[in-house]
Amino acid sequence: MTVNLSATERRIASLAGRRTVKKDWQAAWLIRAIECIDLTTLAGDDTPGKVERLCAKARNPLRADLVEALGLSGYGLKTGAVCVYPMMVGTAVKALEDSGIPVASVATGFPAGLTPMQQRLDEIAYAVGEGAHEIDIVISRRHVLTGNWEALYDEVRAMREACGEAHMKAILATGELKTLSNVYKASMVSMMAGADFVKTSTGMEAVNATLPVSLVMVRSVRDYLDFTGQVCGFKPAGGIRTAKDAIAWLVLMKEELGGAWLKPDLFRFGASSLLGDIERQIEHYVTGRYSSSDRHGMA
Repeated sequence: MTVNLSATERRIASLAGRRTVKKDWQAAWLIRAIECIDLTTLAGDDTPGKVERLCAKARNPLRADLVEALGLSGYGLKTGAVCVYPMMVGTAVKALEDSGIPVASVATGFPAGLTPMQQRLDEIAYAVGEGAHEIDIVISRRHVLTGNWEALYDEVRAMREACGEAHMKAILATGELKTLSNVYKASMVSMMAGADFVKTSTGMEAVNATLPVSLVMVRSVRDYLDFTGQVCGFKPAGGIRTAKDAIAWLVLMKEELGGAWLKPDLFRFGASSLLGDIERQIEHYVTGRYSSSDRHGMA
């Protein structure tokens, strides 16, 4: 499989040029975007209190007055998940008890994935033991860069088995894979090895989620479905900060995969600041005025 870069870029350019979502429809799409956010904190200064506040935001992602103005009282709006380091999984699970919001944990030597294999598998086991419902693993980029696809398959397969009942998202770190052809192949091998989702980035690379890379990964998901009949989800992460960004990715999913991939069981955003801008745009829709960003804190 090879990927035509110029054709990929032309397809992405057509998204913004031909598709707009305005007014009531825009508000509805932004509500759907909230439901697909993996609200994330992956920082060295994470504390139990910070994670608890983030979980409270996940339970109530919009201010009560905005929820009432949108006619969503009683709807139960919440984010798709909360994503934390393994050490914070127990705190998040307790804070989200009875909410129906799953806890996701990064693992396997995040973000570089350059720790011994047994240690990576042990980290998965620890996070699952703490109550994580989803595990975001990182692949070894060296296997992709050297074309060692069997090694990549074996690695991801071992991680899939370690996850047990937990859903597994395979982070490709696409900004470090050099070519779009590598991105496609890594996506396909990860799905063959049992990944429930393929995810663009850790958020720590120099280049994270981009629409051209996402198109290639989404096409791989579509091809895998055609080849095998197996459904896989997609998660862009890193650098998605604005409501406009969110709608661009939702349009991509709608056009390439259809409405089933506009729901959190098959599509997620990995984001920490995106929700604040979405809330700000919804406030503008309700009141006609833009508020300052500090009115919509995350934690």
